[in-house]
Amino acid sequence: MMKKLLYIIAVLFPLISGAQQNWQRDVPSDFMWMNVGNAGFTTGEVDYTSLAFSSSGEPYVAFQDWTNYKRATVMKFNGTSWIVVGSAGFSAEEADYTSIAFNTFGEPYVAFTDSINSYKTTVMKFDGTNWVNVGNAGFSTGMAEYTSLSFSPSGEPYVAFKDFGNSSKATVMKFDGINWVNVGAAGFSAGMVTYTSLAFSLSDSLPYVAYRDSGNSYKATVMKFNGSSWVNVGVAGFSAGEVLSTSLAFNPSDNQPNVSYRDDANPNGKATVMKFDGTNWVNVGNAGFSAGIAFYTSLAFSPSGQPYVAFVDGGNSAKETVMKFDGINWVNVGVAGFSEGMAEYSRLAFSQSGQPFVAYQDYGNSGKATVMKFDSVYVGIDERQDSRLSIYPNPSTDRITIEISGTPKTSNLSIVNIEGQELISRQINDLKTILDITNLSSGVYFVRLTNNRSVEVGKFVKQ
Repeated sequence: MMKKLLYIIAVLFPLISGAQQNWQRDVPSDFMWMNVGNAGFTTGEVDYTSLAFSSSGEPYVAFQDWTNYKRATVMKFNGTSWIVVGSAGFSAEEADYTSIAFNTFGEPYVAFTDSINSYKTTVMKFDGTNWVNVGNAGFSTGMAEYTSLSFSPSGEPYVAFKDFGNSSKATVMKFDGINWVNVGAAGFSAGMVTYTSLAFSLSDSLPYVAYRDSGNSYKATVMKFNGSSWVNVGVAGFSAGEVLSTSLAFNPSDNQPNVSYRDDANPNGKATVMKFDGTNWVNVGNAGFSAGIAFYTSLAFSPSGQPYVAFVDGGNSAKETVMKFDGINWVNVGVAGFSEGMAEYSRLAFSQSGQPFVAYQDYGNSGKATVMKFDSVYVGIDERQDSRLSIYPNPSTDRITIEISGTPKTSNLSIVNIEGQELISRQINDLKTILDITNLSSGVYFVRLTNNRSVEVGKFVKQ
């Protein structure tokens, strides 16, 4: 509380003085979750959202596209808007469990279960003009689920999946340039699997797979391919109890595998992360650290090696939440439950500049796809120039006038508190807007105006 009071005092004097200036970036309270382009940017409802970054830093999202008969579609954000990559609905028919990744040449690949091929696994890539099959379509032995696509350090595409052609056990296949071939034995797990998640070790370049393991009481298991066979990493079924939504990632700081999951050994199925320390699987911080039940956990590491987990948060109205481990505790990244409405199919990834991005199915926007990033409210503002945004009176008790110089244009106006919560949001078309702030608590707030040409940010104090 004292820290927040000192912060308010620190900003109060320059605000009272009336000087319009750009404020210092990278103050933690100046960060918030914000939409990347428009929320709900797809033409219709989606399922199976999957997120990855191109080599040039553009976010791409693959999904099952209900507007196009549940076929696969990929869209990318070009810095201004979300656009379709190639054709929308490019798969022959329905595509489930879409998973996107980029090869070493920067080409996007998408793996999915392919209804026109008896729900077997298919991989397609965008060649710059069209989406084309990589090898044969429907190359798995039987029907597949939970496809997870990743590239080896040498550039070969690998896919892990639940393999109905092999007793619903785990199978991994790779494309050798001509055909899709099994990596080790097909159906290598002890029993049936779900939530297969594939990643490559940063130290020995070996493929690892995490999954919910019915052969070990539905607990979490991780196996790796050692060059000749699949072997357990530590003990099989290492979690305390049953799990769902397993997600595997490697910590760049120590090259060890980590797994996030919904932990049914903790009340209400909260989120847990465990890591392999070279000998045993140990908890990262507290087990069951989320506020409530956690669905669709997605684990990723920041460039500095901090683990982050995105999930649909049953403790916050099934909205999207991201938490990170600060070395001692799991803490919220921004506010918990930051999405506009309920979410599904959380997917977390870091941009090349180290910003966390989350893609999800957004029931606050008719079940369409939304991508949000955690970033400074000042992003895009040239700090060497004076802001064109004026806010007065400042401080104020009841009303503020927000005035911007230039030509009127349609803009989105947001009022955000220092916790990153958006309290007021509306579309405006005038150079001068009067807002009633009577219902706001005393404190410091941000005004953010965005349109397709610029971003303007200012602060005011409600007394």
